[in-house]
Amino acid sequence: MKKQLLVAIALAALTPAALAQTGNSRPQPVVQPLTIPLPADKPYPGTMQLKVDATDVARGIFRVRQTIPVAKAGKLTLLYPEWLPGKHAPRGAIAEMAGLKPTAGGKPLSWTRQPTDVYAFDVDVPAGVKSIDVTFEFLSPTRSSEGRVVVTPAMMNLQWEQVSLYPAGYFTRQIPVQLEVTLPDGWTGVAALDGLKMSGNRYSYAPTNYEVLVDSPMFAGRHFRKWDLGHNVTLNVVADEAQYLDARPDHIARHAALVSETVALFGSRPFDRYEFLLALTDELGGIGLEHHRSSENSRKPDYFTKWDDNDSIRGLLPHELVHSWNGKYRRPDKLWTPDFRTPMQGNLLWVYEGQTSYWDLVLAGRSGMQSKEMILGEWATHAGFYSVQPAREWRAVEDTTLDPVIAARKPKPFASWSRGEDYYNEGSLVWLEADMLIRAATNHTRSLDDFARAFFGGRDGDWGQNSYNFDDVVAALNAVHPYDWAGFLRDRFQKPERPAPLGGIEGAGYRLVWRDAPNIFDRDRMAQARNLDLTHSLGMTIDKDGIASTILWNGPAFRADIVNGSKIVAVDGTSYSRERLEAAIRAATDGKTPVRLLVERGGRYRNVDIAYHGGLRWPHLEKVRTGPDWFDRLLAPKRQL
Repeated sequence: MKKQLLVAIALAALTPAALAQTGNSRPQPVVQPLTIPLPADKPYPGTMQLKVDATDVARGIFRVRQTIPVAKAGKLTLLYPEWLPGKHAPRGAIAEMAGLKPTAGGKPLSWTRQPTDVYAFDVDVPAGVKSIDVTFEFLSPTRSSEGRVVVTPAMMNLQWEQVSLYPAGYFTRQIPVQLEVTLPDGWTGVAALDGLKMSGNRYSYAPTNYEVLVDSPMFAGRHFRKWDLGHNVTLNVVADEAQYLDARPDHIARHAALVSETVALFGSRPFDRYEFLLALTDELGGIGLEHHRSSENSRKPDYFTKWDDNDSIRGLLPHELVHSWNGKYRRPDKLWTPDFRTPMQGNLLWVYEGQTSYWDLVLAGRSGMQSKEMILGEWATHAGFYSVQPAREWRAVEDTTLDPVIAARKPKPFASWSRGEDYYNEGSLVWLEADMLIRAATNHTRSLDDFARAFFGGRDGDWGQNSYNFDDVVAALNAVHPYDWAGFLRDRFQKPERPAPLGGIEGAGYRLVWRDAPNIFDRDRMAQARNLDLTHSLGMTIDKDGIASTILWNGPAFRADIVNGSKIVAVDGTSYSRERLEAAIRAATDGKTPVRLLVERGGRYRNVDIAYHGGLRWPHLEKVRTGPDWFDRLLAPKRQL
């Protein structure tokens, strides 16, 4: 009877008006309390001990043991790094962490993963406990479909954020940690950490802080060689086989020249020492990642042994070296965070990455790492793409700085309509325009070099961080040459419907033109990728097996309903080859003959006639102004020769 009365009261509360408004049951959200301590800039009570056993090369398993001091009993929240500098997005490899077991005095401790933050683990610490031990395994990918491969029979890439936890509630720079890593017998490891002591295959380092540890990864390998490049910079190379370490003196001299040119540009060094970590490999997963006193880089095994064939891929090391100044020492204020849980905001990546992409080409030219022809070819390729990129009408460059979070760098169905991380290459072209604008206005007495020295330079050996914002960039540009730099930057980076960024090319006395043969950069990158880039003719790229990709939105292939993954089986009734397709495109310039293809997708075949008659087209830069070549002036060495 009592139950019936309660039901009647509840129903009476639902008036006809209320029932009409709601219709169905409508729950209210459960309030989720904030249970993870916010980071505070205070010293952590004690030094963490981190021991990593990296000897299980056959299975790619890293075994981790951490000893973490604790100040009091109760809940201790441990965090696995999530937001990682240089990756511009939450990329923490939490899925590969397994076997977590916290103990105190050999006794197991209970733990719970926070359901609203899977990177956070709450450990119950008993009274009287001064430190806890935590063990787990990092199960590194053994094939590329599982993620980036970081262990091979010949080398490994140890990133300490993958094999460690840290206590919540502190700035990471306030958490002391001491590292010990055990490598396979006979291997050599290099990391930009201080106080190395070796005992056999065991590497121990002096205590540092957790921020510096994560910023100081290790490359290790069976086949290793290093070279001194001057200015306290070392080139450390591991290779799949010993033969690939055979660098000529001229190769090393160009790397040394790169260092000298970079120091000459910025006028100081934001490090006490710097370690290039370079893997020459077909087996380790590719990487190009900046750090303050080092960088992780990988190139083809024949980087040295086929030097003349690899001009197009030598821009990586210049790029990552520049980041020590632009990105690590000087960093956008919203990209600097006190820990690896606080989200990063990349709205100024067009400075961080965009201007670095400009300087990597300039410094490659000044040092001889790349030829002028290759550098102009790369700018031509980017300018040509942006001249046809349809997504420019709706999406600004600055919005693409969010793309590492939005798309997580996965392939896209129609990338030319959604855009990707264009702040890199479009940023390079816009900063070229800024440089040429300053040069023209000051009769070459000033340039973007002056901005670089004033803005990114600092005290020699200072490897702290100095953050900046949009107004700081504008003020520094105005100090070099007064101009409406705020309007210039907002117009080119923050607005959609902008024309292709050709101002720098035209300011240098060149123009974008189209020819029926690829420029040197397109030629080499197609050879490296073993594909055929027909973006500016049929509006697609075709790989060695005839598979189409990067379909240009509203281009000829798009209008013929060809999508990514379609296979070109035949051209004019004969099996596909690059030569036959190029011949068909040339034949179609008569204005009457279509490009006739047999296309397969998902087991279904169809004949496709593409009414395209414009011939083969690739972008080039052509000099149109008489007199001294402004690109020669830009790429002229600055170091003392």
